[in-house]
Amino acid sequence: MTISAVQVPRARLIVVGLAVVVAAAILWLSRGYTFYFDEWDFIQAAPDWSWTYYLQPHNEHPSILFKLIYATLLNTVGLRSYVPYMAVLLALHAANAVLMFELVRRRAGDLLGIAAAAALLVLGAGWEDILWAFQLAWLASVACGLAMLLTLQGRSTLRLAATVALATASLMFSGIGFVFAAVAVVHIAATPERRRDLRWFLPLGIALGVWYVAFGHSGTAVPATGGFNLLMLPAYVGWGLAGSASAVIGVTGPPALAVLVLAAGAIGFAWWQRRPDPLALSLVAGLVTFYLLIGFSRAQMGYQQSASGRYVYIGAVFWLILLADAARVLPWKGTLRPALAACLFLACFNSGVVLVLYATAKDAQMHREIADLQALAAERSDPCLNPGASVDPLVMPQVDSPAVYYRATDRYGDPAADAPVVDRADYQTAIRNLVLPGCK
Repeated sequence: MTISAVQVPRARLIVVGLAVVVAAAILWLSRGYTFYFDEWDFIQAAPDWSWTYYLQPHNEHPSILFKLIYATLLNTVGLRSYVPYMAVLLALHAANAVLMFELVRRRAGDLLGIAAAAALLVLGAGWEDILWAFQLAWLASVACGLAMLLTLQGRSTLRLAATVALATASLMFSGIGFVFAAVAVVHIAATPERRRDLRWFLPLGIALGVWYVAFGHSGTAVPATGGFNLLMLPAYVGWGLAGSASAVIGVTGPPALAVLVLAAGAIGFAWWQRRPDPLALSLVAGLVTFYLLIGFSRAQMGYQQSASGRYVYIGAVFWLILLADAARVLPWKGTLRPALAACLFLACFNSGVVLVLYATAKDAQMHREIADLQALAAERSDPCLNPGASVDPLVMPQVDSPAVYYRATDRYGDPAADAPVVDRADYQTAIRNLVLPGCK
């Protein structure tokens, strides 16, 4: 008997339970977090948002639905607590795990579906997308994309309409949706009897082109240093593929290259034994397309940047489906059962440890930022306050005008209100940054 033939009673319920438990645990680990980095761009600009602002890109990404969610949160719970923002992020993370299970289960059975979902839930190397609420845009794109892959498996008019609608929603959260749309197009194009269905994506392509001409081109990334060098791209893509493949088992650094070779070899061997289907081909195309796209605007930052946590999560989604697909012919008998179970446990345990370490490190970083926010609150009425001060150029470079910050907190609440100063040294440094030199 192969592993794909194993049936697990209440498998879906097990995955949902795991997703709830892991999401709750991460929410508890992040209970002391606050708003960070790019979030301050949104927060400080929010009082001036008009309908055209929603159509403007954020770091070259279409962000219409993303901005709507943030606007809703700002105008309901405000800035007084970061927990609701993290709750939305982790709900999407849990949804991605459940959708991953559903997709893998249909292709490789219950056991591998559970394994893929568990690996995604504790993906420590993808920590940026799990521990920063601002990344809900990417996780929402992934959720819509995975749901799209499920609807893509049928040919009815309703399923095709749902596929295009989900691809559109994925794009309206972030540019990650473009990768999933490419997966859908390649999948259909690789299925001769379905090629006429490509016309369903024509309106989406036209709409995306119109948006880019009218708004999107203004957010196109410009290389910050050195310009774009095509020779950097292969190393950037290769390292990104290695980082996301090794993330599945919680491995980072140079060993990732060995993991990439093993993962690619496993998939290649499986394809040699049986011809890959259109979905498998389209997933490989989507994975490579993802790293090519970010490489065109980021490769000049160094090839190591492609293994950043925010990119690793997206790449790992594709790897998990491909690897589960390759593993479905493994025998499930004798000593192989405990051996495979032990491998899964070790991979998830290793990833979980990495995630906890990153969560702990970020908690320390948040202490510094909270100290900065407390300094801003303390200095508001100080006549020596520098109107052009940057409270912390390293952690909060976006907050470089106290007046703009105070306008936002007056409207949405003070995130540092009533909180005791924990990081006294950073608090004093922030005070000095805010006060005019020589003023007493």
